[in-house]
Amino acid sequence: MTVTFPRSALVLCLVALAGCGTRTRPALPADASIAPVLPVSTASQVGVELPLVSDPAALALEHAQSEFALGEAQLQAGHVVRAREHFDRAIDHLLALPSGARATPATSAAFDRLLDRISALELLALRDGDGLAENGTEPAAIDELLRVATFERPAPAATTAETVRADLERAPLQIAIPVNDRVLSFVELFQGRLHDFIVEGLERAHRYLPMMRQIFAEEGVPEELVYVPLVESAFKSNALSRAAARGLWQFMPATGREYGLQQTFFVDERSHPEKSTRAAAKYLKTLHQMFDGDWNLALAAYNAGPGRVQGAIRRSGQRDFWRLSASTRYLPRETRDYVPMIMAAILIGRNPALYGFDEIGVAAPFAYETVEVPGAIDLKILAEWGGVTVDDIRALNPELRRTTTPRGTHQLRVPAGTAASIERQLASADGLFVQFTTHTVRRGETLSSIARRYRVSVADLREANDLGRSAVLRVNQTLMIPQRPAQGLPAPVAVTASSESSESSGPITYRVRRGDTLYGIARRFDTTVEAIKQLNQLRSNRINIGDRLTVR
Repeated sequence: MTVTFPRSALVLCLVALAGCGTRTRPALPADASIAPVLPVSTASQVGVELPLVSDPAALALEHAQSEFALGEAQLQAGHVVRAREHFDRAIDHLLALPSGARATPATSAAFDRLLDRISALELLALRDGDGLAENGTEPAAIDELLRVATFERPAPAATTAETVRADLERAPLQIAIPVNDRVLSFVELFQGRLHDFIVEGLERAHRYLPMMRQIFAEEGVPEELVYVPLVESAFKSNALSRAAARGLWQFMPATGREYGLQQTFFVDERSHPEKSTRAAAKYLKTLHQMFDGDWNLALAAYNAGPGRVQGAIRRSGQRDFWRLSASTRYLPRETRDYVPMIMAAILIGRNPALYGFDEIGVAAPFAYETVEVPGAIDLKILAEWGGVTVDDIRALNPELRRTTTPRGTHQLRVPAGTAASIERQLASADGLFVQFTTHTVRRGETLSSIARRYRVSVADLREANDLGRSAVLRVNQTLMIPQRPAQGLPAPVAVTASSESSESSGPITYRVRRGDTLYGIARRFDTTVEAIKQLNQLRSNRINIGDRLTVR
């Protein structure tokens, strides 16, 4: 996706080139090529060292390259804003030459190359937020648990049954858990082969359990069901299953949409802890009502889907889950195992020490504030403003699929104590918001023709606009155009006295800046509008900030 930064160094250079004269320029002599020279005899008599007369262009380029290197180091450290300050100063050194950065073909070429290097380096540094790359996910726990359960089902010990009976007598549950071999075998499995898995999952759970218990109480759902994610996702908000279920509660796409979880190019609320928990509570309550108050069948339906469970009931004539699942004929194995697995997770989750899990650490719930972000901005910038890491912000906002906030207003959770600083910076951050290239569909255009025009794949175009394979374009529909970032940096150009008259070889490209028109660009490069349109396969005179145009 084309990403531009209107207030970055690239825009500042345009302001300077326009002759505004408002920039603070690095201090240089009025004529840096003139230096006082003493006669040799006089100089030797007074012990004055003769000054070296430097090429002002070479000196300015040396300073610019030094600032560029500092900016590059800041980007590598994740400090985008500080990096741009160095990049701006690098450009200022060339603009401050007595006759300007365009005084000679060589300085002009060096200036353009510097702009290209800065632009490419910024894009490389922000590659994860280019609009194509998606944030990473982790395998869902349910896939691995079902695989292990298929081959490893230990026989329950007599002491395990005694422990479970005593536990249930001491603290009864809202959901009836039978003390049978199927439940007990999973208790044994969790205590043995999967001991470390349970420990890690329960340690993560402490960040979410207070919130989950509150929501389930508000929705009238049994509190013990907050341990369903221990089996589904191991309490990983970015878990993704082989079947495309996502989040703590492993919602499938269609079910997530049905329960109000937004899924777009920028966000997937199936990974939003609070919203997905609220949706899960509502969905479980609906399933409970659908199966006449039977939580066993409701949980089976949560795994297999209500239609499959209803079909199994019709074919078998059984409405008792344990009898229904005793046969292999009606429900898939994963569903037959799923319900007793959830029961075992509930038993261990609510009282882990009783079942031998004494070493579980307690992670404090996330402490955060909320900031309203008015547009798309890279998380690196927000993290820099808050004095935190990008991972800190991602952990609080796992629903973000990209490393930018979405287009439009978004409520972003930020670490406690950072909201004021971020809001203060946002108030003057107009130039740092990401601009996305868009295209208005004309009559007769197809996804293929639009993809060819912008040199992107049809698959990327579909994903960027959440279009299914059968989607039909509408005239005047607005499409977001993804574009991959630069893959490397142009080589630096040295300015020396001997290169003053050299001409650059190869095609000349220009990055569109705020206020540019095709006519103005054509005049600047001594060409015509039609020539630029032909070189870039443009059908109209419309150009967007950040576009790269071949001008020769």
